[in-house]
Amino acid sequence: MISKKFTGSFVLLSLVGVSCVPAEKEINPPNILFAISDDQSFPHAGAYGCDWVKTPAFDRVAEEGLLFTNCYTPNAKCAPSRSAIITGRNSWQLEEAGNHVSIFPAKYNSFCEVLERQTNYFVGFTGKGVEPVNPQGRLLTGKAYNNMLLKPIGKGISPKDYTENFKQFILEKPAGKPFFFWYGGHEPHREYQYGIGAEKAGKSISDIDSVPGFWPDNEVVRNDMLDYAFEIEHFDNHLGKMIAYLEEIGELDNTIILVTADNGMPFPRCKGIEYEYSNHLPLAIMWPEGIEKPGRKISDYISFIDFVPTFIDLTEIENPDMQPVQGKSLLPILKSDKEGQVIPERNYVLLGQERHDVGRPNDEGYPVRSILKEGLLYVHNFKPDRWPMCNPETGYLNTDGSPTKTQILDLRRNNDDWYFWNLCFATKGSEELYNVKEDSECLNNLIDNPDYQEQKNKLKDQLFRELKEQKDPRMFGNGDVFDHYLYAHEAQRNFYNRYMNGEIKDDVTSWVNKSDYETKPVIVK
Repeated sequence: MISKKFTGSFVLLSLVGVSCVPAEKEINPPNILFAISDDQSFPHAGAYGCDWVKTPAFDRVAEEGLLFTNCYTPNAKCAPSRSAIITGRNSWQLEEAGNHVSIFPAKYNSFCEVLERQTNYFVGFTGKGVEPVNPQGRLLTGKAYNNMLLKPIGKGISPKDYTENFKQFILEKPAGKPFFFWYGGHEPHREYQYGIGAEKAGKSISDIDSVPGFWPDNEVVRNDMLDYAFEIEHFDNHLGKMIAYLEEIGELDNTIILVTADNGMPFPRCKGIEYEYSNHLPLAIMWPEGIEKPGRKISDYISFIDFVPTFIDLTEIENPDMQPVQGKSLLPILKSDKEGQVIPERNYVLLGQERHDVGRPNDEGYPVRSILKEGLLYVHNFKPDRWPMCNPETGYLNTDGSPTKTQILDLRRNNDDWYFWNLCFATKGSEELYNVKEDSECLNNLIDNPDYQEQKNKLKDQLFRELKEQKDPRMFGNGDVFDHYLYAHEAQRNFYNRYMNGEIKDDVTSWVNKSDYETKPVIVK
């Protein structure tokens, strides 16, 4: 933990090996603004060189702070990803909360709850917290500030005025108290207003330098990407206003601003599976009074489970009333002056998933565990006989509805092209291996390449060894427990059988939405 007495430039000396100690001075505990967009993949921000998504606020945080190039969520779906954030534990360590649309277990405390109970911090949020879970009446991200509304700038954009809600939170904060505020944008989660990126933002499909190789490259898909960009920019616009407000009231210098997303973009072969576009996410951290050398680009591998131990260090919680966290604090990176790889041991992350959306018999999930180490991604699919994105007859419900999804399904329906369907929806083998440094789209499976067998075996051995140490039920023959946890809502339980019996109609699956573009159902019979 950090002492309440800090030194000179606020450097944690024992962590960075500095021997010269300046005179002590009192520093107030830092405020924390945690900003998380909903469904945004790496590298869709200007700071990463993406020209068709304009993110001046994110870019400022990166320029005046640190830009991370290897940040990953352990589980690429909203609820389990956010549960990992607030607990510092991987999803296979969270029982029900390791699933999507889950009940949050009483035994696990969220960092925000602990921060409010054990410190002087004032805690609140606006927008989307830890959803979609059933929190059972608990305030997992603090008190909600969602009363301030504005006229939405387009269909699918939340009416919540995130900036004004943040200001209301600050006005209610007792004088002298530091704050933790969770800004959870609902964007760029679907649904989108088709064509809004070109219509309202003046974007052109020619602005996009390339379309991922697992989608067809056509006007419909490119417009879908522009609409996604438009929603990211809405989230970023509010972030910029919050930063400006902090500057106006004199709170910016001692506020840590962390900006990321919960999982990858809501497109086929992205959100809801275990590849680069699903788990690799943007991350920038700014702290004018605390970061030792701003402007650095960091290549260390970062997991979402590292946020809680970082916040515990920053807020000085002694003996936090939480289950043991799995992650490790980022404070040594913030306090270093190094660029690139700062901590040699941070050269890998573990990923995984269990049950996401409904759409398989008996409410079954699609269990996966993965390790990404120094650019090699090894994926172990425990039930390769199941459909990865849920069954065809219920509409591949683990992939959000979109013009891009419809394009791919139409190509298959018409027998014009099965290539994209095979990449996005077909069953897989039990093992996959990708060199993401050369193949960031994970198109070339190297699992049978003899040149990679030794590396594959080492990755698998390390993955399984660490999962056993973390008491993952999959390692002890108890993994199917995740299939038996109840969905949070009665309407989603036993969905497949009730759907096949005609008890549930297509319009019930509202999250698999259709856009203005679409004229036919997504469901494939």
